Order: sequence, then C-alpha cells, then structure tokens
Amino acid sequence: MKTIRKTLLAALLVGASALTSLAQAQDFKIGIVNTDRILRDSNVAKAAQAKLESEFLKREKDLNDAIAAFKQSAEKFERDAPTLAEAQRVAKQKQLIEQDRDLKRRQREFQEDLGARKNEENQMLFEKAGRAVKQVAESEKYDLILQDAAYFNPKHDITEKVIKALNASVGK
Repeated sequence: MKTIRKTLLAALLVGASALTSLAQAQDFKIGIVNTDRILRDSNVAKAAQAKLESEFLKREKDLNDAIAAFKQSAEKFERDAPTLAEAQRVAKQKQLIEQDRDLKRRQREFQEDLGARKNEENQMLFEKAGRAVKQVAESEKYDLILQDAAYFNPKHDITEKVIKALNASVGK
C-alpha cells in the first residue's frame, strides 16, 4: 500500500511538473527571420545595391569597352598577321599580350574592389537588420529570435515585421 502511495505521489509530482512546464512553454514566444528575404526585399538592401551599381557602373563600362577594343585588335591581328613583316607581327603580338595581361589585372582589381564594397554594404545592412530584429523582439516581447531555420511554422516568421522596421529606420 505504501509503495502504491509513493508511486502515485511521484506520478502526481511528475504530472504537475509537466503541466507547469507546458504553461511556461506557452508563454515562450519564438520568431524566425529569413535573412535572404531581408537582403532581397528591404529598401535598405535595394538602396545599397543601387549605390554599388552607380559607384561601379562607369568603371565596369570602361572595362567592358577596353575588352571589346582588345577583341577587335586581336581579330584584326589574326586577319593581318600573314601579311605583316616578321618584326611587325612580333611587336604587335607582344603588344596584344601586354594588353591582355593589363585587362586581366584590371578585371581582377575590379572584382576585388566590388567584392570588398559589397562586403562593406552587407556588413552595414546586417548591423541595421540586427537593430531592427532587436527592436521587433523587444516591442513584441519575443523570448527567442532564430535566423534561417531549416524548417519552421510560418506563424513564427517575423521577417516582414523586421523589413518594415528596417525600412522605417532608413530616414533616421
């Protein structure tokens, strides 16, 4: 009889503990943020992209023009090579090799500069997004915000709220 009472008492304690945990879990508020959407859909991200495009547009156009001119020179050399004197042909070939080397260097520098600027802009965007996430979490009393979960119930997705908060902070 005493063993049954002890077992029953233990079961009641476990049940009460489980109910308490369940009640606490219901108060636990979780949100999920999709960073890809923030990087794609927020006005801050679009402004950063436009800024980068305007900053590098002229340089990219100049580089593309130089590449097109080099291709034309190379094609002209291929056509004219059989009729050129040996010294002219060798000089023109060296010139084209030097131009090709210069163009590749300029392309590499362009890509490195563009990549560095993209990283700078993304870093600023992530900082602003982090502040927006914190603002939403504090104002709506979230206990936990996760980023880019493999799966989540859409009712926990607060990405749109974060994007709105981020867009609202643009003027500030």
